[in-house]
Amino acid sequence: MMGPAHSLSGAAAWLAVGAIAAGLDHPMPWPTVLVGALICAGAALAPDLDHQAATISRAFGPFSRALCKIVDGIAHATYKATRKAGDPRRAGGHRTLTHTWLWAVLIGAGFSAAAVYGGRWAVLVILFIHMVLAVEGLLWRQARVSSDVLVWLLGATSAWMLADVLDDPGNGKDWLFTQPGQHYLWIGLPIVLGSLVHCIGDALTVSGCPVLWPIPLGRRRWYPVGPPKFMRFRAGSWVEIKVLTPVFFVVGGGCAIGALGLIG
Repeated sequence: MMGPAHSLSGAAAWLAVGAIAAGLDHPMPWPTVLVGALICAGAALAPDLDHQAATISRAFGPFSRALCKIVDGIAHATYKATRKAGDPRRAGGHRTLTHTWLWAVLIGAGFSAAAVYGGRWAVLVILFIHMVLAVEGLLWRQARVSSDVLVWLLGATSAWMLADVLDDPGNGKDWLFTQPGQHYLWIGLPIVLGSLVHCIGDALTVSGCPVLWPIPLGRRRWYPVGPPKFMRFRAGSWVEIKVLTPVFFVVGGGCAIGALGLIG
């Protein structure tokens, strides 16, 4: 899928988690619903860090472009080192390492650890990264015609304001993990979810997605998981734009109502 659909599906996925949590009598404070949805929307772009033409490659200027080259090289090397006889040879690392459940879990755990042990400044950096990505994904038309600096300023301002809101007692920094020293431990969850939702979205396209790596399936370790071929579509096709995108809007809106306790 393309960036906007990835981000929108990520936001909808976190809102669905919020609705489920509310149904299980463990509701999220509204700032956790909002921040989690934005983080998840941004994280849903992150697996394309292995693609030098993706939205994330230009989100942070020369830094992200250089990082994409490095990640692409690491992903390609990992593919070559772990491929089985049934896995085809390939020239690059797109849709390999960063499009797996293991990558999603490790990245989420890393960000959670950074938030817990790095304190406020680490939280601000995490929020800034994902706010910028969320703007690039959800407001892509506006982001394309704006300068990078304006997008970065919006991301930084949003990160600072949201961190202040979360820091207030009862506003969500200790949601789910309530013991001393566990503040913001939950912040890795929307990052994991966003990465997995990205993989699921790519699995629906004609190329599939090796989300199960490193678990081997037959003669392949990088098996492109996906539905039957007649159910797949090309990225950016009318199915994505005319069908899935409206569905994400409707599902996300309904889940937001449930997550915020506006019904029942």
